[in-house]
Amino acid sequence: MQLAETNKSVICSPEGVEPFHGFQVIHEKNETTLTNMHEINWGIIGCGDVTELKSGPAFNKVEHSRLIAVMRRDKEKAADYAGRHGVSKWYSDAGQLINDPDVNAVYVATPPDTHAIYAIEAMKAGKAVYVEKPMARNYRECQDMIRVSEETGMPLLVAYYRRSLPAFLKVKQLVDFGIIGKPLTVNIRLHKPFGETDQFPEKQSWHVNPEIAGAGHFYDLASHQFDFLDFVFGPITEVKGIAKNLAGYYPVEDTVSAAFSFASGVTGTGSWCFVVGQGTDEDIIEITGTKGKLAFSCFRHGDVHLIKSGEINSFSFQNPENISHLLIQQVVNELRGEGKCVSTCYSAARTSWVMEEIVKSFYAIYI
Repeated sequence: MQLAETNKSVICSPEGVEPFHGFQVIHEKNETTLTNMHEINWGIIGCGDVTELKSGPAFNKVEHSRLIAVMRRDKEKAADYAGRHGVSKWYSDAGQLINDPDVNAVYVATPPDTHAIYAIEAMKAGKAVYVEKPMARNYRECQDMIRVSEETGMPLLVAYYRRSLPAFLKVKQLVDFGIIGKPLTVNIRLHKPFGETDQFPEKQSWHVNPEIAGAGHFYDLASHQFDFLDFVFGPITEVKGIAKNLAGYYPVEDTVSAAFSFASGVTGTGSWCFVVGQGTDEDIIEITGTKGKLAFSCFRHGDVHLIKSGEINSFSFQNPENISHLLIQQVVNELRGEGKCVSTCYSAARTSWVMEEIVKSFYAIYI
């Protein structure tokens, strides 16, 4: 694993953000690289649990979009998924799906260790790519993917769907409209009890295998939080972190603290721990401004609370049946030249850089 080496590479930032920490800046592209596709015929690489409800069915619910092929290395599971979801083709080899002439867009839903491999292969084959989050195992792989997207002209979009969900859009609206005044600071707290399987190496998931996940649960979960904050406040330009393994259940970090600041001047802190006791879990993001505060959960999909002038107003929202539906609609619109998707490879790469900076001292032993 070479996680810590990537901090010497290139930062993807939008126009107007100055270089920082001695890095060169890659400017975010404003143009759509592939437009006017009439029908988007999707193939899924990695039709596992995440595609059963969160994303898979949505490809057939969006107009001008069809799921026509799926791939999983276990051919029996691939065939079973295809049969249950009414998909006409299934494969056990990713290359065969990528080179299917009827497939013009590929959704990469495998664990992160193969995101870059499959995304790059698909783009080089002339296919648009929508990839699961985090974008890749590390920032260097994100750069490689972006480079191929720019060289081939193939779109590369990332599944950070909170940018499209009603509750999170409400948070952004309240901030943008100045309802809490000038934003000052953000605090993230995500504390989760350790799972039973975490205690036994033979039962542990890939989420705690750094060769597959890039790091631990922090990468899988904090990525959603940092991506959303990037959506609200723009890029984080300074970040420091401490990562530790305090419980010793697995080789990756289980406890993380961080301090960060945005180009806009907003500051932030965060605390993540994945080995707390039962009943002590927390999931909250607080945004404090000069006139009020917002408090909301990232993963429980509860109410958004506005605290102002001693009063609390709460806003409730209903998510779509398939949580990625609204973002997939944006992806299809962009591929058809009818709109823009809010979750790009550039914003996703920024999130990967932030997380890597936070945990890099823990993974320095891998250099």
